[in-house]
Amino acid sequence: MCGIFFSISTKYTPPTEETNTLLQKRGPDSCQKHTVHKGISTQDGLSQPLSHHLTFVSTVLALRGDHIYNQPLVDPVTESVLCWNGEAWKISGERVQGNDTQQVFKLFLKAVSCDRKKALGGLADAVASITGPFAFVFYDAINSRVFFSRDCLGRRSLLQGLDEDGALKICSLCDGSSTTSFEEVGTSGVYMIDLEAQQDPLSAFSGRYKIETLPWSSESSPPEGHLVGLKISPCIQRQLTNFQKSPIPPMNMSIPETQPPLLTLETKAIIDLQSRLHQSLTLRVENVPEPPNYVKGESAKVAVLFSGGLDCTLLARLSHDIIPLDEPIDLLNVAFENPRVAAAAANSNHQSSSSSPQSPFSIYEACPDRMTGRSAFAELQKTCPGRTWRFIAINIPYTETLAHRDQVKRLMRPHNTEMDLSIACALYFASRGQGTCYTSSSDPSIPSEDIYTTFARVLLSGLGADELFAGYGRHGVSFNRNGFEGLVAEIHLDVSRLGQRNLGRDDRVLSHWGRETRFPFLDEDFVAWTLQVPVWKKCGFGLPEPVVSNGEDQAGITAGIDAEKMSLRLVALRLGLQQVAREKKRAIQFGARTAKMEKGRTKGTDALS
Repeated sequence: MCGIFFSISTKYTPPTEETNTLLQKRGPDSCQKHTVHKGISTQDGLSQPLSHHLTFVSTVLALRGDHIYNQPLVDPVTESVLCWNGEAWKISGERVQGNDTQQVFKLFLKAVSCDRKKALGGLADAVASITGPFAFVFYDAINSRVFFSRDCLGRRSLLQGLDEDGALKICSLCDGSSTTSFEEVGTSGVYMIDLEAQQDPLSAFSGRYKIETLPWSSESSPPEGHLVGLKISPCIQRQLTNFQKSPIPPMNMSIPETQPPLLTLETKAIIDLQSRLHQSLTLRVENVPEPPNYVKGESAKVAVLFSGGLDCTLLARLSHDIIPLDEPIDLLNVAFENPRVAAAAANSNHQSSSSSPQSPFSIYEACPDRMTGRSAFAELQKTCPGRTWRFIAINIPYTETLAHRDQVKRLMRPHNTEMDLSIACALYFASRGQGTCYTSSSDPSIPSEDIYTTFARVLLSGLGADELFAGYGRHGVSFNRNGFEGLVAEIHLDVSRLGQRNLGRDDRVLSHWGRETRFPFLDEDFVAWTLQVPVWKKCGFGLPEPVVSNGEDQAGITAGIDAEKMSLRLVALRLGLQQVAREKKRAIQFGARTAKMEKGRTKGTDALS
């Protein structure tokens, strides 16, 4: 995980001191700056040529390779520059070993070291060959071009905007005051500023830089440029006629002609799903470097954002099969004191003569995610003997929520709704990883320490499973209304919006504590495979009921399994997670009780004051 800042202006424009501090929170291992002064001749005979000041700042959280690779990377021969925030798991299908930033830089330099026209398509092809989450800014000094992009699923934050002086800024966080206009960089392709084309002095001095879009795939209607951009020009379109690569293929929209067969533990699609998820997870938990102050056998390298639900517990269980047995795995479970819920509980206890007032401890223990978390913790201990699991009970008093609220709002900008805040608060404190520790190697009901903070710099999240495997309640509603046609249409809508989800917001919040969140369900290869599987092999809507024959329930183990995400539930059963396989879907803001803390009638879409 790294922090990126880039600006282009007619004068030197560094990040604000506050932004620089926040970037260093994301990347505490290194912080460096690099500047480029680029003069461009004009066509109108002005005595003074246009002068572009390019400022690059990168902070680094070192998670790849055997040492810290400082950024920005600067090529001593061409003077090209790269700011990279991502994980290139594969390049052209081959797994990347060692430090990925160095290999990506070499890939980009090679792509642009040719004819200027060919360099454009070459860079686009190079970016398309990368598998993994990323955001970057690359200055091609040979051809005087700046490229920037996020991966097509938007798993890393990158924002763009103009400051009050007209400087164009591209940053992992909003830079400047709350009035500065910033928006998420799109996920539809690579964006390019050709400095040699910036020859209009009025446009350059007002910050109206032309931004061209190099789309991931060719479309009849080319994507529009962003706030300071233009439509893709015919010239660029001609240079990209062969650039039609997209890491995410079209979804299988087929509808069953007859009733599909019952899914079982031995259905090939279920076995394949378990194998594919294992492969995705392996990329993300193998070879994680030792964090600072690491103590072998005592410190965890990997932690799970852990509600006790199906998706996160499945990741924890599969991680057990990959991570060496002598390495603990931390389970980060967050619960909040919600004053409205606490007041209602206190009032209920007051009215009951047999009940005592609710203690602060039970306020947290009564949170839905705490209850499912403890249950799943117990099941992991049972199914994974020999592993040290740490259940970190992260209890957040209302006063602490208030104390950090402005910081959370600052990080999640430009998002600004009640729902944004309630979700961001839960992720912010979960990522901090500080709470009461319960260890399976001792008595799991007795805390081993008063306060514990995880050493793990890699966090696992189950995000993406609901969209791919029909895990939301509205998927069932769509099926009940319009059968498989409605279900397929609803899943397709979810999949098409993956890149426009709130992953940028989540990245800005989760990364604040110097940790990187990884999403095994959103691995490109895993997503591509999942999208090709027919819908009736991913969820249980429209499938027959289990059959009882000869006095034995031949599918008894699947009794009580919900249709939502049925294939994942069957994988959980294959791994011994009987209770977890039957857990209901619950939104994080309700499970952790961050929603509607002050007002009961607040809507999630309401803007914050």
